[in-house]
Amino acid sequence: MFVNFLIGLREGLEAALVVGIIVATLVRADRRDLLRHVWLGVGLAVAGTLALGAVLTWGPYGLSFQGQELLGGILSIVAVGFITWMTVWMAKTARSMRTEVVEKVGKALARGGLALVLMAALSVIREGVETTLFIWATVDAAGGIGLATLSATAGILVAVVLGWLVYRGALRLNLGRFFTITGAVLVVVAAGVLAYGVGDLQEAGVLPGGSMIAYSLEAVLSEHGSVLGALLFGLVGYTSEPTWLQVIAWWLYVVPALTIFLRIALRRRQAPTTPPPIPSTSTSTSTQEHA
Repeated sequence: MFVNFLIGLREGLEAALVVGIIVATLVRADRRDLLRHVWLGVGLAVAGTLALGAVLTWGPYGLSFQGQELLGGILSIVAVGFITWMTVWMAKTARSMRTEVVEKVGKALARGGLALVLMAALSVIREGVETTLFIWATVDAAGGIGLATLSATAGILVAVVLGWLVYRGALRLNLGRFFTITGAVLVVVAAGVLAYGVGDLQEAGVLPGGSMIAYSLEAVLSEHGSVLGALLFGLVGYTSEPTWLQVIAWWLYVVPALTIFLRIALRRRQAPTTPPPIPSTSTSTSTQEHA
């Protein structure tokens, strides 16, 4: 449950901050008339995310066991790809996110309301797709789709409140530190999701080595028979009897991914940034004096 709450909080806060920057930029540019386009884009993104969640929840029921395991393995790996891209991207852009968003708003203002609809929709649906895939990939660890969805929804609601407080100036967050810590945690979680996906593909017969158990901690720390094992299963995808391929996949992912992420995150935190100018729809002319 905690992992899904964390992904909901992180992704929700990212979306809330982007939307907040868009709204604040339009307000400062005296273009409140375009705010309805932003909320339309947000609404379309939420609807698209819910539709994807419905397809992933009820779509696989008609598949065979092998088909379900194959789909689960593929989507788990896809989810890992999204998580990795998201954490690395935020490590690069957390400090300059406001600059990039304001620049995009300035370009959208020149193109009209439809550009703002698309900008808002893409900003939110990207986070929505990542959250939905991650929830689906960790349903077993979270105790079922109901608890997984509830945990992620709680995280999103907290993120919306935090985003609103930041927008109103009532709260200051060290976004660089927040995204660095949560990103490092999610890299470790993603390694567990990858190992779980590899296990699904082995059960589907796509990958070999399904019967080659690397070690067994079932009698000591079972993910089903002990509280600590169940907690580790929910947090990092721990399994007491992994195959050799799962162990290899976990280490081959987590070491380079965590190293690259922390390098980028720490380097970006040390780089200074300058706030961008607020775009305006009015044009001004300047004169030059000639001697």
